[in-house]
Formats: sequence, structure tokens, C-alpha cells
Amino acid sequence: MKQMQALITGATSGIGMAIAKELSKRGWSLILTGRNQEKLLELKETLPVPVEIFPLDLSKENAPFQLYDFCKGKRVDLLVNNAGFGVFGKFTETDLQEELELLSLNVRALHILTKLFLRDFKKRNSGRILNVASSAGFLTGPLLSSYYASKNYVVRLTLAIAEELRHDKSRVIVSLLCPGPVDTNFNNRAGVQFRVKALSPEEVAREAVFGVLTGKLLIVPGLSIKLGLLASRLLPEQLLSRILYYVQAAKQTAIPKK
Repeated sequence: MKQMQALITGATSGIGMAIAKELSKRGWSLILTGRNQEKLLELKETLPVPVEIFPLDLSKENAPFQLYDFCKGKRVDLLVNNAGFGVFGKFTETDLQEELELLSLNVRALHILTKLFLRDFKKRNSGRILNVASSAGFLTGPLLSSYYASKNYVVRLTLAIAEELRHDKSRVIVSLLCPGPVDTNFNNRAGVQFRVKALSPEEVAREAVFGVLTGKLLIVPGLSIKLGLLASRLLPEQLLSRILYYVQAAKQTAIPKK
């Protein structure tokens, strides 16, 4: 039986690393990318399956195309677009360059990789894409405005693509992972601390891998997040934004910006 292969971005920590480990348990070979070569090498040594690494920063202009070129001639059965980060603060006070890097990684890189690999998948009428968004993708996010906006983009793009594939009767699968708070390095980089119990990356990865391999479109780990998203639809948008402002403000920590 042919060994399946997945490409995972942002694989050096958090959800990306957990998905790599979960897929390796199922016998998948892996192509892993991230900015930290040392961490990629460390992860490779722990996995019991064939692993290739390709260190790069996907926020750089040509990086998504370099990654796609690296994968030419290597059959990719699953693309996991996981790389991303957040920036906390009032929109007028956050660093513009950092936000542009956020948009380049969270939106531009994901968009490019999804398009390039999806074209290949459609030609052969097989393949899967898992786009990692967030429950934030269904909400307005005062004090995390750029991050929430970027995840709204991922949600709407992926849902639209799924409908196009359904209309074309394609066998290609796209899935959308929308977790709530997860205990990852995202919190440190964004300078926030969640006031509710966060899921572990391993819990999220198990649901994500099961969901994408069974063809599920929307994957929302955790009952409380499912109920919260349902409840948010019942509130007027302006009221919800006001509530979310105070929820976000409570997340701020004294972690210094790097």
C-alpha cells in the first residue's frame, strides 16, 4: 500500500507539531517547514516515519513559491496550512511592520499555497487541504483586530472553495480547523493569556486529523467553543463587539514585546 505524505507549515511547535506526530502514528511520511531549522531537525529525529524538512519563513515574499517548488516531484496527499501568529493591542498602537508580516503569513502564504496545491489536486482529482483558522474567524476581534480579520479571511476563503469543489463534483477535500484557546506559543508571541481553560495541541490535532481524513468541512474542537459560536450568532454584531473588547482586554499580560 502506498505511503501517504503530508506537507505541514508551522511544524516546529503547537498545533503543527502535534499534527505531525498524529499523522506519523498513522504511518504518513512528512514534509515539515518552519523558521527554526534546529527545532525541525529535533522533531524529525523523534518521528518514526520518513521526514523531509525545509526551513523557511513563509512571511517572506518568495517563500510560498520556494516551498511549492521544493515539493515538485514529491506527491503531497495532504497540505496543512498551519503557520500563523497574532498581534495584541489597539489598532492605532500596534506595529505596522509586524502586522504586515502577520498578513503575509496568515493570509498571503496560505492563499498562495492553497491555490498552487489545489490546482494540482484538482488535476488528479485527489488530495486534501486542512486550513487552520480559529474560532476567531467567525467573530470581530477588538485588540486583536488584524489576527481576527486574517482568520475571517481563511474561514470565508475555505468555505467558498469547498462549495466550488462540491459544485464541480471533485473528490478533493478541504477542511477548516477552528479551535478556541489552545496552549501554544501563540499566546507568548501575541502577548496574551487566556482566562479560560485551553485545549492541548494534542487534543486539537487528534480532532483535526480525524476530521480531515473523514472529509469533514468544519472542525471545531471542544464543546464549549461550539456552544459559544452558536450563542454568538444570536447577539447583535455591535453588542458582540463590545463584549469581545472586554474579553480581549482581560487576556493582556506583562510579557514584553520582542
